Amino acid sequence: MLKYPCLVLDHDDTVVQSEATVNYPFFVEYLKIYRPNQSISLHEYISGCYHPGYVDMCKERFAFTDAELLHEYNGWKEYIRNHIPAPYPGIERIIRRQKEEGGNLCVVSQSSQENIARDYAAHFGMQPDAIFGWDAEPEHRKPNPWALQQIMETYHLSANQLLVVDDMKAAVSMAHSGGCPIAIAGWGRTDFPQIYEDMSNLCDFSFDSIENFEKFLFE
Repeated sequence: MLKYPCLVLDHDDTVVQSEATVNYPFFVEYLKIYRPNQSISLHEYISGCYHPGYVDMCKERFAFTDAELLHEYNGWKEYIRNHIPAPYPGIERIIRRQKEEGGNLCVVSQSSQENIARDYAAHFGMQPDAIFGWDAEPEHRKPNPWALQQIMETYHLSANQLLVVDDMKAAVSMAHSGGCPIAIAGWGRTDFPQIYEDMSNLCDFSFDSIENFEKFLFE
């Protein structure tokens, strides 16, 4: 019997390594055109995405308007169509084992459904049972627990049968509001001990490697 009948995975920097290899390079290129006198390091970018959060970072540090944020998002969507982030080594084992042992696997992410579906097809040759991405209505996006409620209703599961796995604080709010346990996907945060420690204090479980996470789930 599975410990958690349904895994609810984040996508960026939980399943695929997108922050450093796709999102940050695009953001640097965008700044060169629209904020040519400003720059940001990878460490600053990742730290800013965690706190105060991507949108607030763009507004507070670079004075992006709402129109510029939308323009940047549309540009990023075009960029990522030709730049596919690699998955974390070992994450495929967890995804396949969850499905092979009769469980559900859903994705709740701030990435777009198109990108998530593309990545699963390219890397795993399969699709999640459900994808809730940035394409959802704004009031339904993470950190709103709407996606978790939809998953529980669709698959007839209780809150404690879901495990949310994420690397950002928005998911903590979502999981707590939905009454679901949450684990930090710490394998993408090994170079950011402060983020890992902060998320570990907020989450029910913390895992610094995919191997440790796999053991927790299945052994």
